[in-house]
Amino acid sequence: MKSKKIALIALSLANLLAYSQENIIELPLTAQNGHGPFSLWYVATMSPISENNDKWQKISKFPEGLTDIKYGYIETSGLQDTINPLKASVKNKIAFAFGKDLGGNIKVAVDTNNNSDLSDDKIFTPIDYPENTPSRVGNLTNYAVDVSFETFVHNKIVTVTVPLFVYYNSQSDNLFYHFWQHSTTQLNGEHIAVSSGRFTNFTYKYLELMLPPNKIVYKKNEYIEIKDEIHKILGVNTDRNTLVLEKIDLPKTQLFSNQIGYKSYLFDGEDIVSGTKISLENYKGKYVLLDFWGEWCKPCIEELPHLKELYSKTDRTKFEMIGIAAYSTHEGIKKLIDQHGITWAQISSDAICATYGINVYPTTILLDTDGVVIANNLRGKELERKILSLITE
Repeated sequence: MKSKKIALIALSLANLLAYSQENIIELPLTAQNGHGPFSLWYVATMSPISENNDKWQKISKFPEGLTDIKYGYIETSGLQDTINPLKASVKNKIAFAFGKDLGGNIKVAVDTNNNSDLSDDKIFTPIDYPENTPSRVGNLTNYAVDVSFETFVHNKIVTVTVPLFVYYNSQSDNLFYHFWQHSTTQLNGEHIAVSSGRFTNFTYKYLELMLPPNKIVYKKNEYIEIKDEIHKILGVNTDRNTLVLEKIDLPKTQLFSNQIGYKSYLFDGEDIVSGTKISLENYKGKYVLLDFWGEWCKPCIEELPHLKELYSKTDRTKFEMIGIAAYSTHEGIKKLIDQHGITWAQISSDAICATYGINVYPTTILLDTDGVVIANNLRGKELERKILSLITE
């Protein structure tokens, strides 16, 4: 009898695996210059290093005619963290150096041909940051530097060339950058735009999708609806250069997500102050605002007085709030609770934030009385108007 049960379990698992594989879709990606439909708001730091001892791509020569030189590398992927010998040999870092010319002006050299020699690269003046952020510069192509680096596709090392923008901030005496490239693919005749996320590397850690001209941004593990079909975004397979989706045969009403129209993820936690158990299921019948924040997050703390005012204006039988703090200490949260007179529940949980896929703080998610997401990232007066209109209907 026991062996029969084990056989049935194994058969069920095999059927489930076969079902999953049948529903997996891989769509080939095509690189496109520009940020496409995505908002280009993020610029990453090109942090200089103190020693020229990189074991894979040590800089052999530096640019001439500059003083006070600082240098470092831009990581395009995490390939060199692998034990695969072929992947480990990929030259996926872009070297850079910056310093002052004879007039005291900041100049930059980037290893555009990826030969670890900065003496044969053009020295140029970087864009001022934040005075000339991407949204203010206008035609960015006039400021691009084409850089080449290696990546690993279809079990082969290939060289790709991508436009790179370099910025300089005088206050921090540091460089910033972003890559000016996204990818595209298609499913069922619908155009899909794909971004590595934040345009800082090609690891796809912060994967973003859009269906132009729709301006909604979809992220990894979220659902995307195309021609009345629901697909879950599994990620990008960088080895095969494909977008990986899973076709879902369940209706939206049975799926959990932080997206509008889907059921919110359920969670349990413990209130930091009282120790009372908090379960999202127990809030059914009320509108609920989930506020994801942290003690280290200045914009989050600045939002607390607005949330306190909103809380004081609302009926507890109709509306509740739950604060979920990430990467924070109980002591730090308790101090802020006392300082701002917070009276709504507060949970400290990195796990809950990870379940919701939160990587920007503060983030707010508004749920209706059935626990379905109806709005994201409302704050201040906009949030107040939304809540008051709902509970007075």
